[in-house]
Amino acid sequence: MTDLVVCIGEGKGTWGHVQKVIEDMEWGSIYVVTNKFGAEKFTSKKKFEFILIDENKRLTELVEDIRKQIHGKIKDFEVGVNFISGNGKEHMAAMSALLKEGFGIRLVALTFDGVKEL
Repeated sequence: MTDLVVCIGEGKGTWGHVQKVIEDMEWGSIYVVTNKFGAEKFTSKKKFEFILIDENKRLTELVEDIRKQIHGKIKDFEVGVNFISGNGKEHMAAMSALLKEGFGIRLVALTFDGVKEL
């Protein structure tokens, strides 16, 4: 079963979208890339693991922080990814970390027809 990686930013307007992506499909494991604020506030009905980042760090540092926290946890060759929440710097870091770990990327999002691969 495919694992899921999502970003959670400080703008709560997108959290509902991310919660639906997490909860409306079956995932192997779920990883939420976020900062301290997101880790304190974000919840889901499904079990997930935070990948904590400090958004004040440089992009290259964020990539390595994410890689260290995700290394060895995802056993498949590809991963579902949702970047509706968060910002470009976080998205770049997460994408770079996943690609450097050798994963294929499946972009997934909530649509009017449910959660779909894009």
